[in-house]
Amino acid sequence: MEITEIKQQLTLATLLHHYGLKPDKSLRLNCPFHDDKTPSLQVYYKTHTVYCFSANCKTHGKPLDVIDFVMHKENCSKYEAILKCKQLIGGNPLPAVTLPGQRTAILGNMFTYFKNAVSNSEPAKAYIRERGLNYEALEIGYNSGQFHHGARKDETLINDCLQVGLLSVHDKLGRTGETSYRVFGKGCIVFALRNKQHQVSGLYFRSTYNDQDQKHFYLKDRKGLYPGYPAASTERLILTEAIIDAATLLQQPAITKEYSVLACYGTNGLLAEHMSAIKTLPHLKEIVFAFDGDEAGNKAVEKYAALLKEQLPAIILTRLELPTGEDINSISLSHEPQIFVHLLTNRKSIFSSVEEKTPEPVTTVKATPVLNTSHPHKLIYETDQLQYCIQGGLSKLLDSMKVTLVVERKDNGQKSRNKVDLYEDKQVEKLSRDISERLCVDKSLLDADLSTLTDLLDSHREKDQQQNEPASAKVYPMTAAERSGAEQFLKQADLIGQLNELLGSAGIVGEETNRIFLLLIAISYKMPETLHALIQGSSGSGKTRLLKQISDCIPPENVTKLTRVSDKVLYNYPEHYFVNRLLCLEDIDGLSEEAEFAFRELQSNGELNSATSIKLENGTITSGQKTVKGPIASLACTTRGEIYEDNMSRVFLLAVDESSDQTSRIINYQNTKATGNIDSKQEQETKQFIQHLVRCLQPLEVVNPYACKLQLPPDAHKIRRLNDLFLNFVKMVTLLHQYQRKRDSKGRLITEISDLEVAVDIMFESIVLKVDELDGSLRQFYEQLKKYLQEKEGDKYLQVPFSLREVRQALKYSKTQVFRYVNDLTRLEYLYPVGGHANKGFTYKLNYSDNYMALREKVSEHLFSQIQCIKASVKNGTLESLPVQQ
Repeated sequence: MEITEIKQQLTLATLLHHYGLKPDKSLRLNCPFHDDKTPSLQVYYKTHTVYCFSANCKTHGKPLDVIDFVMHKENCSKYEAILKCKQLIGGNPLPAVTLPGQRTAILGNMFTYFKNAVSNSEPAKAYIRERGLNYEALEIGYNSGQFHHGARKDETLINDCLQVGLLSVHDKLGRTGETSYRVFGKGCIVFALRNKQHQVSGLYFRSTYNDQDQKHFYLKDRKGLYPGYPAASTERLILTEAIIDAATLLQQPAITKEYSVLACYGTNGLLAEHMSAIKTLPHLKEIVFAFDGDEAGNKAVEKYAALLKEQLPAIILTRLELPTGEDINSISLSHEPQIFVHLLTNRKSIFSSVEEKTPEPVTTVKATPVLNTSHPHKLIYETDQLQYCIQGGLSKLLDSMKVTLVVERKDNGQKSRNKVDLYEDKQVEKLSRDISERLCVDKSLLDADLSTLTDLLDSHREKDQQQNEPASAKVYPMTAAERSGAEQFLKQADLIGQLNELLGSAGIVGEETNRIFLLLIAISYKMPETLHALIQGSSGSGKTRLLKQISDCIPPENVTKLTRVSDKVLYNYPEHYFVNRLLCLEDIDGLSEEAEFAFRELQSNGELNSATSIKLENGTITSGQKTVKGPIASLACTTRGEIYEDNMSRVFLLAVDESSDQTSRIINYQNTKATGNIDSKQEQETKQFIQHLVRCLQPLEVVNPYACKLQLPPDAHKIRRLNDLFLNFVKMVTLLHQYQRKRDSKGRLITEISDLEVAVDIMFESIVLKVDELDGSLRQFYEQLKKYLQEKEGDKYLQVPFSLREVRQALKYSKTQVFRYVNDLTRLEYLYPVGGHANKGFTYKLNYSDNYMALREKVSEHLFSQIQCIKASVKNGTLESLPVQQ
């Protein structure tokens, strides 16, 4: 046997099946020739070759045919591989006649090719969508007519397709002197017909561009059923007239749960194979005909019902009553899916003799009126006699239901057009009477229909408003298990530490102090006295991501995230929209002065009041007042070092960690996540658990018996407001521990000394920033600059000049950042220029080197020494305590 004969007779599909290899939907699999964790071996059924795209593979750069595949798989010589291939095909040439097993293999491979072709063809996807089908949920292919191109050197694919009828010879000479072929079913979507073993034994083609003449094509020697042989457990079977009708029903879970579906091949297409499959169903009780609502469909139902009645006398035979000229697929395009439930519930018996049993009702399906809402501005409700159409849709005002109603008789097409408010009984009564007289319809029937229609419209409008309702307005209903788990967590020791670890597990890398600080500030939205934070950092430092990660841990129904705020927008929100809400602004640098003022007032006063003009019903314009109420908690980001003083005094200032160690932690996290070793789903579940913790916290009143015993550093910026912020933050620490704290006689939570320690520890950096003359980002740069000069020059670092280029290269800052920081430090007299030129650059020296660490130690000693004194007073019994609730 020649090598070419082996390649013609041994298909790649047969070879892969022999080795137990199954490609994925993209025709890729893990390469068997090297350690492959992700599929890198591409399968080409058209040419019966494979190719590995991994550079680690010994076969990389070379496509492998079936012989090469066996050689590398068996790790043998090429001669031994040829012998193995001969063994696989039996050593004898296959006959010219297609064997059943070979036919199913060829058709199976080709249908796989057709299925993969759908995603690459926009016309095919558009046609499938127009028919209301989902090619990802159903097995649908597309024949572009290009599958045989590029395979002429190997002829195997062409010979296979000639045998099964997918190709036929068009011209043996052709324009180029080579044989040209005519493709069967070109430009068609493709469905697989399957045998008892669920193998592809035939193909059905439906033209995507010819709906008038030839539009249905079946492969020669048609065998197989669609979608396959019904399951042996089938009790109720639906027969459709066409394959697309069957595919339509297969997308309806309410139907497939109770029924099996089988497609006939047209009005004359209930074949012997269908009858054989139906007769072998041991539990079959009912057959439902779902043929088209036309004359041909009615005659086909009569013919086949009589045939089935004769051969299966114990089976109940029913049919769906489809509107005239409609089929299953066309109905699905113009109605909601519930229409099929309605049709099945109201199916009719074909034979009315006493021997015929009444169809068994489907217990899971209820007969309910259906409102067709496929067109939002043309709502349709149909009964047996009439069609009601609401032109123009519904008004969103809930105090009325003014509609333009068109009522049409189905038998003669006579119509009545009216404008009416369906909430007005007198109008509806008059309308019913007028329509009854005009269309000659029973008034009591109209009364009942209009009442049903009003209820349907009510439900539709309510459902539509719920869908369009912002997520923030929806309340999350916690289950008993979720609440129990959250409360158990809130009762454990070292709650702050455990919660901080959860934040790390949620994907917040580093920033251990900042992240728990921000979370407590965000949770304060529940309290009457809310807190606010401003996150400072240079561009690209991760401040916006930190804000987003923290806000994701707050229940979404209580969070508003904004990227941009226009001048007047905060004044135009509903009055109670911001009440106990967290407002997140990704960058306040872009806010105008007017927007900053509104944001600032909402933070401090918890309310916005604006005078505005109001137009009365009589047309008179007068003055009025619009109010937007808070309170809000807020998180915002900025790249500016200095902010308007009124803004800074209202918030806690936090500086993003821009150190090299934090950069290393972030890069390591990004790399680890890219390798797949970090589960994003687990991070999301952790955030959801933190949301449950927040939902379980109640906004209880807190008293601090140690408030008068702890004083902040007197040189802190805006000490009056800072002291108020500090006391409110202590309350938040106590509130977080509400499942562990005692209450006084009035039911108020009592702050403990440990709460003071935690608050001071978390707030320490923010307090230092309030005392420090430099803002957070500028302080980090200045300390890095001093450290660099000290390491380079030693004790003489104050006398040595340096250039901005030197600083950029040493500290890895951008030109813009260094220029801005140096200008700020020069203005504050920490640096001064000593020489240089505008074109060549300036050099600078340190003018003042403060002892930042000494400042931190001073503040730390000032605060913690007071806490130690409080502890001692409590131990000695000299500090008066509050009465505790029993």
